Amino acid sequence: MENQTLTGLLKKAADDFPSRRALSASGKIDLTHTQLQELIEEAASRLVAFGVKPGDVVALTFHNTIEFIIMFLAVIRARATAAPLNAAYTQDEFDFYLSDSESKMLLTSEEGIPAAQAAALKLNIPQATALLSHSDRTINLSSSSLPVSNTESSLKSVSEIVNEPSDVALFLHTSGTTSRPKGVPLTQLNLASSVQNIKAIYKLTESDSTVIVLPLFHVHGLIAGLLTSLIAGAAVALPAAGRFSASTFWSDMTTYNATWYTAVPTIHQIILEKHLSKPEKVYPKLRFIRSCSASLAPSILNRLEEAFGAPVLEAYAMTEASHLMSSNPLPEDGEHKSGSVGKPVGLEMAILDENGVQQPANVTGEVCIRGLNVTKGYKNNPEANKSAFSFGWFHTGDLGFMDSDGYLILVGRIKELINRGGEKISPIEVDAVLLSHPDIAQAVAFGVPDDKYGEEINCAVIPREGSNIDEGEVLNYCKKNLASFKVPKKVFLTDTVPKTATGKIQRRIVAEHFLAQISAAKVSKFGA
Repeated sequence: MENQTLTGLLKKAADDFPSRRALSASGKIDLTHTQLQELIEEAASRLVAFGVKPGDVVALTFHNTIEFIIMFLAVIRARATAAPLNAAYTQDEFDFYLSDSESKMLLTSEEGIPAAQAAALKLNIPQATALLSHSDRTINLSSSSLPVSNTESSLKSVSEIVNEPSDVALFLHTSGTTSRPKGVPLTQLNLASSVQNIKAIYKLTESDSTVIVLPLFHVHGLIAGLLTSLIAGAAVALPAAGRFSASTFWSDMTTYNATWYTAVPTIHQIILEKHLSKPEKVYPKLRFIRSCSASLAPSILNRLEEAFGAPVLEAYAMTEASHLMSSNPLPEDGEHKSGSVGKPVGLEMAILDENGVQQPANVTGEVCIRGLNVTKGYKNNPEANKSAFSFGWFHTGDLGFMDSDGYLILVGRIKELINRGGEKISPIEVDAVLLSHPDIAQAVAFGVPDDKYGEEINCAVIPREGSNIDEGEVLNYCKKNLASFKVPKKVFLTDTVPKTATGKIQRRIVAEHFLAQISAAKVSKFGA
């Protein structure tokens, strides 16, 4: 049973590696696996004392802190459902997420998150704050809106709680790229399956260590970075800056003897830029670098490998699969292919056409999956479930093909493909060409409405520091390296592109941002 629940795997790690470091807040506190486990049990008893019951949804709004990690795992230990929320949301967004998840309680840090607290007050949701005392290593919960029962009896009752594989442990929302965000319930079994898959493919052990550079309200940082490390008996550090900072990243990595890290392409590009402009005197010896959550251009992958002397393993994941679906293997286990997101990990994967027929190698179709890590369905959304689970598979919405070696190559989101006069163009392909130019640091291609072709290609480009590249040079480079119908019609040279809170670039949002700039320019120009 312990292999079928996240809580069971965490307890096993504490039993197997009691005195090894589990969790650190840079320069502030270090906890062993045993100490972490004791804090989780203590915090779970306090939640029970506040009236949290099995099946209750508890929303957590924190920055990346030790308190968040303890309380997140305590909620799950109490057989409740943890719903982590981005602290940067507006009050209206908190209104939606707290309502949609049917949260029974809101947990925040002691200093609080005003927008979340205002939304909870409006919705009449009880609130509590959590604070870890570094001196005596106890976790304190306080609330003005919740009565407290006997804590000693609560501690006893938590020791009697049995976590079941079918318990819904985590509730997240999809990022809503094309529609309203959908609620995704993930069970203990979903999470346990996923962390074991990730541990196996990267051979994570108690000797490994990483620094978290991603927000923990999202599956990438939460499951791949944090939870997999903890169940492997490995160590995790939260950065000195409290969030990713290029200026302190390598000092944190060196301080904690990091052996790997995982990040989105945007962060890899920032780390690479920092290295090129101001290299460190010494870099830690890394087993591997992992990239996920968006496509990594082959040119960036190659530069990362050259700069840091470690294999860069691109992976493919989504919330509905409790994160990991496929990954390139470690060098000793096979080739890692630039431009591919690797082979399926711990689940079945098929490329299907619109009739549900499985496609042979090198033929493009929709990437579909099934396995123990995949959600059973969206919450209260029968219409979405009907389309997402047809033909006995979960449909990812991504287009791709398997090569003859079984490696998956993604072409793009079905709804993000650019249809220019009947020609379907993958924006990922255009991105890769743009990013291979030595003077381009970041780039994103996207579709815009066009009277003649229905859709046309535009792109936004962030030049490398000190570069004088202009629109003409970008277009000439594209003309040399892309078929004529794939060459962007317009290039936006910019310092920044809009990103989600997790550092992901959503093409729809980028398109809206730059089209709005054109509209504003037209209005001011013509005075209309």
